[in-house]
Amino acid sequence: MTTTVYAPTTQAPASDFEHTPLFADLKHRTHEHLLSRIEELGAEFGRWSQAAIAQFVLMELDSYIRLHSVPVNEQEALLVAHALTRELTGLGPLQPLLEDPRVEDILINGHSNVYVSRGGILQRENLHFKDDEHVLRIVRRILAPLGRRLDESSPMVDARLPDGGRINVIIEPLSIDGPSVSIRKFRKDPLTPAELVQLGTFNSDICRILEMAVQARCNILVSGGTSSGKTSLLNALASFIPGSERIVTIEDTAELSLNHNHVVRLESRPGGFDGTGHVSIRDLLRNSLRMRPDRIIVGEVRSGEVLDLLQAMNTGHDGSMGTIHASSPRECLYRAEMLAGFAGFQGSEVSLRRQIANAVDFIVQIGRLSNGRRRLLSLTEVTGMTDNMISMQELYRYEPQVTADGQEIDHWISLGISPHSPKLLSWWRMQQAGQGGVR
Repeated sequence: MTTTVYAPTTQAPASDFEHTPLFADLKHRTHEHLLSRIEELGAEFGRWSQAAIAQFVLMELDSYIRLHSVPVNEQEALLVAHALTRELTGLGPLQPLLEDPRVEDILINGHSNVYVSRGGILQRENLHFKDDEHVLRIVRRILAPLGRRLDESSPMVDARLPDGGRINVIIEPLSIDGPSVSIRKFRKDPLTPAELVQLGTFNSDICRILEMAVQARCNILVSGGTSSGKTSLLNALASFIPGSERIVTIEDTAELSLNHNHVVRLESRPGGFDGTGHVSIRDLLRNSLRMRPDRIIVGEVRSGEVLDLLQAMNTGHDGSMGTIHASSPRECLYRAEMLAGFAGFQGSEVSLRRQIANAVDFIVQIGRLSNGRRRLLSLTEVTGMTDNMISMQELYRYEPQVTADGQEIDHWISLGISPHSPKLLSWWRMQQAGQGGVR
C-alpha cells in the first residue's frame, strides 16, 4: 500500500486530535463506510486476522480521505485508523482503558458520561461513545463469549470477564438515562502482604499478627465499604494458608485469585428467564461441606449464607474467612445478626450472638480514605460474651499523624493488648519472650 502524504493542518496536536469534533465525525463516517464494505465481503471478512483487518482499515480510510478531501495529516489519519481497528476487532473506546493497568473501575452513565477510577480517585474521562447504541454494541461484544443475554426481557446482567474482572450492565427500561455499565478490573498478579505493607495498607507488625492468625486457623471476617479493598486483602490473607491445605472458595462472581496449590473455585449461578437453574452461595456453601475442605473462603457474605458459614466455623472448619459490607467491627457483628435473622434463624438473640462470638476470631476493618488510599482501619479480636453482648478488643487502630505542614503520615496505634484467642496463645508467649518482637 502506498502511504499518502496528507496536507498539513492547523488543528490541535495529534495528542488532542482524538477529542476533536473532526475526529469523531471522520471516525463515524468511515465506520459506516467500513460496515458497508464488510457486508459486501460477507463470510470472507470473518476469516481475516487482526493484522489483515488493520491493513484493510488503512487502505479504506486512505481511499475515503482522498475521495472526500478530508483535511487531516498522516499522524491524525493513523489515530483514526487505530480507533476504527479497535471498533472492528476490539472494544472500541473501552479498549485503551481495559489495557491500562492503572484503571480500577470504568463507569458509563449513558454514552456521553464515562468515569474512571485510578488509585481510588474517580474522575470523568474525556471519552465519548457516538450514542447509546454504540455503547450497547460494545457491551454485547463483551457479553457474547460469556453466553449472557442483554435485551428488554433481560435488562440487567452481572458477569465475570475472562481476565477475572466483573461487568454489570443495566439498560432501559430500568436505566432511565441510557445504558449504565460498571466494569471492575482486577490485577493479573494479586497484591501480596509484603506489597500491601509497601503500599501502606498496614504496617509490618499488623502483617505478622495477621500471618499468625491465618496460620493458627483463626476465623476472620474482612469488613469494609464498597471498593475499600476487601477482596485484595482477602487474597493477601489467603497467601498465608499452608500449601498442604485444601481451600474451597465460594463467590457470586469469581474475583479471588489465590496463588495456592489446592484450590476449588465455586461460583453461584443466576436463574434463567423463568427463574429455574438458580444456584445460590448458600447452596454452594452447604455442598462445600461435603467436599472435604480444610478452609472455606466466601467472597462476600450478603445473605442467608452467613448462618451456614457460622456453623462451618463452629463445626471443625477453623481458618475460614469471608468479607462483609460494614462500616466498623461492631457494625460487622450487627450486620451478621441481621442477615442471620433474615435467613430465618430460629433461636433466641442471645444464642445467635453466642454462635457468632464462638465462630469469629478476628474482624479486619479496611476503608478507602478521601485521597483514594486504602488503609486497614482496625484489627479487632472477638473475645466472647459479656452481659449477653458480644465483647471485642481492638488490637490496632489507624490514627494518622499530621505534620506541621499539614501532611498526613500513616500511623497505627497498638493498644498493647495480647490476643485472647487460645489459638494464638503459644505464639503470643513467644513474642513476649522476645522471639518475634512485636513492637
